[in-house]
Amino acid sequence: MVTTSPNIKLMAHLLRRAGFGSTKEQLDEYLSVGYEKVVDGLIDDLDSSRINDALVRRYFPDQSVTHDTSGAGSYWLYRLVSTDSPLREKIALFWHNVFATGYTKVTNGKPMSDQLRMFRSHGLGKLDELLLKLSKDPAMIIWLDNVDNHDGAINENYGRELLELFSMGVGNYSEDDIKECSRAFTGWSIANSDYIKELAIRNSIMPYGKLAWRYEYKEDDHDDGEKTFLGRKGNFNGEEIIKIICEQPATARFISRHLYHFFVADEPPVPSWPYKDPQDMGAISILEKAYFDSGYDIGEMIRVLFKSDFFKSETCHYKKIKSPAELAGNVLRTTEEFGTPNIRISERNSQVTFMGQQLLNPPSVEGWHQGLEWIETGSLTERVNFASQHLGDLSKPGVRKIVGNVIAQAGDSMSAEECVDQCLSQLGAIQTSDYIHNTLIEFAEENGISDIDFLKDKNTAAQKISEVMSVVASVPEFQQS
Repeated sequence: MVTTSPNIKLMAHLLRRAGFGSTKEQLDEYLSVGYEKVVDGLIDDLDSSRINDALVRRYFPDQSVTHDTSGAGSYWLYRLVSTDSPLREKIALFWHNVFATGYTKVTNGKPMSDQLRMFRSHGLGKLDELLLKLSKDPAMIIWLDNVDNHDGAINENYGRELLELFSMGVGNYSEDDIKECSRAFTGWSIANSDYIKELAIRNSIMPYGKLAWRYEYKEDDHDDGEKTFLGRKGNFNGEEIIKIICEQPATARFISRHLYHFFVADEPPVPSWPYKDPQDMGAISILEKAYFDSGYDIGEMIRVLFKSDFFKSETCHYKKIKSPAELAGNVLRTTEEFGTPNIRISERNSQVTFMGQQLLNPPSVEGWHQGLEWIETGSLTERVNFASQHLGDLSKPGVRKIVGNVIAQAGDSMSAEECVDQCLSQLGAIQTSDYIHNTLIEFAEENGISDIDFLKDKNTAAQKISEVMSVVASVPEFQQS
C-alpha cells in the first residue's frame, strides 16, 4: 500500500466531514492552501457558485417553484452536487436533521426550500439569531402547529420541541416551562392562516394552488401576561425566551453534542442522550467553552472543532457512516454528471430516498437516526449499487477524467497493486484496511489489469480501471467518512 502523508490524510478527512469528499485534483488544490486556511475559508465563505438558477427555471419548472417534495428535493440535490461552498450545504443538512421539518405535514415544498435557504444564510451564525429565524419560519410554524397557538388556548408543540429537540434536551426543563414557553410564542403565526385552515377543512388546496406563506406577528393574539420560565419572571415574548435558552449550560452541551455527532463520530440517537454520556466528554467541554466564548456562534464552534486535536486524530477517521445524501453528494460530485441541469437529477433524488433518506421529509421531529441505522439489508444494497454503478460508468466525465489520470501514471503497464493504489488516491486518498486493500488487489489481478499493454489498448485499460473503481465504491471505507 502506498504510504500517504499525515497532511494528505488530514486534509482528506476534513473534506469528507466539512463537505462531500474530494478527488485527488481537488485535494491537491486544498493542500497548496494549507489546513488552517482551508478551515477558515470553508467557514467564512459567504458566496456560493452553483448551477445557474435561471437554467433550472427554464428547463425544470417543478424544481424552480419547488411545490412538491420531488421538485424541492431535486433542486436541493442540484445545489449539493454543484456548490463550491460545500460547508454551507453541509450545515443546511445538519440543521435539517436537528430542526426536522417534513413535507408530509407541510405539503408545500416552497417554504421547505425557503427554510433551507435560511439554514445556509444563518446556520453558521449565532444560535440565538438562528432560533429566532426558525421561530418565524412558515414551514416550522405549520409543522409544529404554532399557527394554532393562541392567547388563552396554547398549543404546546413548538414550545415543547424547541426545548426538547432544538436546544436543551430532556431533563433540563419542566412541564410548566413548556407551557410558559408556548405562551411566549402565541401570535407568532403566518399571514392568511384562517384561509389556510378553511382549505384544510375542505381537504383540498384546489383551485387556488399553493400559497407563498410569510411570517406574521398577531399582537392581538399574543399572551403578554407575566410568565415564569427557567426560574426567570417577566412579560416574555419569544425573543426573550430564546435569549434565556441560549444562556443555559444545557443548551451549550446539547448543541456541542450535535456538532460532535455530525462532524466527528456517531453518537447514539438523541432520545438516549439523557441516559448515555457523550463518548468524549473532553471534546464536548471544548465545544461548550467555544459556545460561550463566541457568544453562541456556531461557525466559531465548528472552527474550534476542525482545528482541535480530537478532530485531527486518526482515531476518528472513517468513524461515521455517510448519510444517503452525503454518499450521493460524494459520488455525483466525483462523476461530474450534473455540470448543467439534467432531468436525471430527479432519478438521483429518488435513489437517495431508496437508500433511506427522503430529502425534505424526515420521518419524525427527531429527524433521521444516523450511524448504523443507515444500514440495513435493503438500504445497503441500494448504497453499494448506487456508488458502484456511477463510479464505474465511463460515460460520466468525472470518471473518464480519473481513469485518464490513472492511465497517465501507467506507462506501458501497471500492476494490480499500482492500479488499486492509484484509484484510491484519485478518489480522495481513501485509506483501507490491509484486508480490504489485499482484496481489491486480488480483484484487479483476476480482472486482468496487469496483462494489458496500456500503450496499445487504452480502451481496454480504461474499462478495467473503471471496473476497479466500481469495486472500490463498494468497500466500507468509501461508505464511511
